[in-house]
Parts: sequence; C-alpha cells; structure tokens
Amino acid sequence: MLHLEGLGCGYRDMQAVHDLDLNVEAGSITALLGANGAGKSSTLMCIAGHVEIKTGRIIYQKSDISDSTPMSRVRSGIAVVPEGRRLFPRLSVKENLVVGGYVRPKQRSDGGMAKVMDLFPRLKDRLGQTAGALSGGEQQMLAIGRALMSEPELLLVDELSLGLMPKMVDICYDAITALNRAGMTIILVEQNTHRALEAASQVCVLESGHAVWKGSAGEAAGNQEMINAFLGIR
Repeated sequence: MLHLEGLGCGYRDMQAVHDLDLNVEAGSITALLGANGAGKSSTLMCIAGHVEIKTGRIIYQKSDISDSTPMSRVRSGIAVVPEGRRLFPRLSVKENLVVGGYVRPKQRSDGGMAKVMDLFPRLKDRLGQTAGALSGGEQQMLAIGRALMSEPELLLVDELSLGLMPKMVDICYDAITALNRAGMTIILVEQNTHRALEAASQVCVLESGHAVWKGSAGEAAGNQEMINAFLGIR
C-alpha cells in the first residue's frame, strides 16, 4: 500500500529523517519506535504532507504522492491523529467530528459519525460538550474519531497512549485493533513499547533519523534488550 523510497525529510535547514526505506502492506499495523527526536513524528507528518520531502519518494496505492498537497492526501485516503490531538477546544464534540468529514459528501459524513459513535459510545453522550471540557482520554477518542470521518484507508497515529490513564489506553488500543481487523492499515508512533509490540505486525526502529532495525513484532519482542538499547531504555 505504502512505500517510502530513500525518504529524507525535515524542516528548513534541518533534516530529521535520512534515506528511509519502508514498505507498509495493506491491512498491517506498523510501529515506528525510537527515542525522542529519532524522526518518528517527522516521518508520519511527511507521509501526511506536513513536512517537506528533501530526498526520495512516497508511493501510495502505486502512485507517487511526493508532491501532493496534504488535502489531496486526505482525499486519497490518508488521515492523521496528531500528537497532542490538536482539537478545536471551543467547538463541540460534534462540530470537531464534522470538521473531520468535510472532504466527504454529507450523507457519508453522517454515516461516518454513526461509526465513530459505535467505536466510542462514550462520545455519544458528549456530542454537545466542547472538546476542551473532555478528559485526556476522551480527547484522544475524539481525535481518532475526527480522523476516521474522512474515511481513511491508511491511518497515521502519533503517540496514541501519551499521557493517558491505563483504562483509556486500553480503550484506544481496542479501537485501533478493531479498525485494523476491519481492514484499515495503520502506522503507529508509540512511546509505550510493550503496547506497540502487542498491536503491531511489523516494527521499524529509528535512531537519529536513520532506520536501525526492521522486522516483525514477534522478532522485536524476542530482541527486547536490543530494542531497549536503541530506545535508550535501561
């Protein structure tokens, strides 16, 4: 589904990712692991079109989207759940969801909202509340729901569990797993290595913007000491 070919990306004069090759198969969950500043989020934002490509190509569904705008990537089926959620705090839960579905016809947007309510029943009772009044876990549910409103085939999730209570982490991971079982392809940036390895089918470890290890989640779990060394975990 997605192929990164020698991808280099960054911000102005700073290159955050160097010569990254990565194949993401349809229906998989790929975990990008690494210490802070390793280039994980930059990779996700580059795929979404928000970080400049300096070298290489992004091939999505057999088309080169390297020069495509972020909007065209959303329309083609790529959506992102950003780190920090980036909701509109003064808008209601429903209004935030509607914003996420603006690239689709209203009838499909209404159907998308029903699917989000099925995935996160907790949000159904909070549709009229402002996003800023939600708990951190509820805000993460809303951020995921907003991304789903565009009907993506590829979902990019940046720091799914960061700052969440364990119960909310479970709810969000259950949702991601359910989406994947329904056929959605997911790339996950995660600081919770244990949860990432449980959910993922393949793993790519980044260090200083370079891919230093790739393999299946099972292989990564069997080499936990090595993975921890790359992540700076003692």
